[in-house]
Amino acid sequence: TIDEDKRCFKEANIKPTGPLNASTVTISPWNHFGVSHNISDENKTSITVPAPKVLCLIYTVKNSHSTSIRAIRDTWGGGCDGFLAFSSSPDPRLPAIALQHEGPESYDNMWQKVRSIWKYVGAHYLDEFDWFFIGGDDMFVLPNNLRTYLASLAYKDGNADPRLKEYYVGRRFHSKEMEQKLKKKQKFPKNAKLYFNTGGSGYTLSHATLRKFLTVVDDVEHCSSNEKTSAEDVMMAKCLHHLGIRVTDSRDRQGRERFHMFMPGRLHNWNIAQKNWYYRFNPWGLKNKADCCAPDTVSFHYAKQPAMVRHLHALLYHCSSSDSTYAGTAH
Repeated sequence: TIDEDKRCFKEANIKPTGPLNASTVTISPWNHFGVSHNISDENKTSITVPAPKVLCLIYTVKNSHSTSIRAIRDTWGGGCDGFLAFSSSPDPRLPAIALQHEGPESYDNMWQKVRSIWKYVGAHYLDEFDWFFIGGDDMFVLPNNLRTYLASLAYKDGNADPRLKEYYVGRRFHSKEMEQKLKKKQKFPKNAKLYFNTGGSGYTLSHATLRKFLTVVDDVEHCSSNEKTSAEDVMMAKCLHHLGIRVTDSRDRQGRERFHMFMPGRLHNWNIAQKNWYYRFNPWGLKNKADCCAPDTVSFHYAKQPAMVRHLHALLYHCSSSDSTYAGTAH
């Protein structure tokens, strides 16, 4: 059978932008959607800058410690500048931290769990990192691609300091259904549009955004701090909207996404004419085949099997057939 993920990596030219633990990143500040499309080739210069410090945060449960979390720790997790799992049970070997939060430990109460994670990180790690990336235990992430993209984004904005400038970065969605629901409950401004970064592919807050969010994390009216819901990503967007912080369009100059809701093979073969929820959540349009994913892609969702996490990691970092510059340099 054809390895659809491998085919996607090859046709979309998806590669690591550098070794997992690189101290510098080589960025292309012009490679962002909306940056002048008339830019000349001589201005398409790459610049090497210090790699920003990123803390990766994973929410999980005890049953996944020896499966999903172990696979992440054995592969991409070590490429983050810091890594923490937040679980229903502590495990210092991972490390996994168990936090108290309002309501039960369940998917339908994810917002309360995520709120408790941000509070903990704010109290213990805020000053140590430039950026904070959060998602579930079924992601596959290319950490150096994440650092490279974030550094490029800040450089594009006048070499902005993420400790001073607010960013909210991930895979944008727009849901009219959720928007109308919140407006009906008078929990979102009538004339505003609800754009949010899906939690599936993970999203990133700059240091400045997290610091600002922590000032309103317990705000019932604007941040739904008492809400029991699985839609933590929507609640976060709603809260940040109140603070004046909007989602970043994270596509590359050709409109290819960097953060992904699905696995590479599925995205490569996606029927873009199918008018389902995914189509509706992407009013700016979908791409497939070689344009399904940016070459400097950051993350994929639904990597549910530990063997698949290891397989993707091997394709990108260890297999010469992947044509990766960094094959064999993952350690």
